[in-house]
Amino acid sequence: MQKAERLSAEATATLRALLAGADPVSSALLAQVPHTRVVGRCGCGCATVDLRVDRTAADPAPPHGNPAVDAWYRAPHAAGVMVCTEDGYLSLLEIYSVSDEPVTAWPDPRFLER
Repeated sequence: MQKAERLSAEATATLRALLAGADPVSSALLAQVPHTRVVGRCGCGCATVDLRVDRTAADPAPPHGNPAVDAWYRAPHAAGVMVCTEDGYLSLLEIYSVSDEPVTAWPDPRFLER
């Protein structure tokens, strides 16, 4: 495991866009974002990050399915994105490409479609 680091501005913007909503799960997960650090990366070179939340600083989300949220980018890449959790805490922000090439940077969240 690598040293924990801050979420990039792009990953933070992506999480905030994906978790925008008034439902209790999205609200709880959104409240975790400021207390979330990157603790790992995908080996393929894509922008996917493993996450760890300071559990002393944020409450878990109510029970929910996994992925907690998923969406799609049609532009500039045809790619899916999802937020996964473990025990009610953010654990993964994943992006996967439909092509053979990994998406190496987070696209503008304005292009997200749910």
